Amino acid sequence: MELQHLRAFREVARASSFTLAARNLHCAQSTVTGQIKSLERALGVVLFHRRGRCPIELTEAGELLLTRTEEILRSVELTSQEVRRVQELRRSARPYRTAGSPARDRAALAPARELTAV
Repeated sequence: MELQHLRAFREVARASSFTLAARNLHCAQSTVTGQIKSLERALGVVLFHRRGRCPIELTEAGELLLTRTEEILRSVELTSQEVRRVQELRRSARPYRTAGSPARDRAALAPARELTAV
């Protein structure tokens, strides 16, 4: 199960149409159809009632997957934001320095030691 497949599934469910979902995702309808079929094969269920040109509807399994997909994609987005935020904080906390020798860089990262008189 791939995130791209879940995004396609969510869009098809929202649009009630493979054609509209493909348009919204800026890809070919065959790509979206393939992603949905891949999800259905992986899960061993049918996710949509397909009735010709009528709007498609989610099956019971599709309803459950949509709920979980929303949670998964929301969690992925929040996690991505948090990771970027941590990275930005680390960058802003670092003092500006130019590249030095590896030994000097290690020394700068090592804990401070008290100097003792010999």
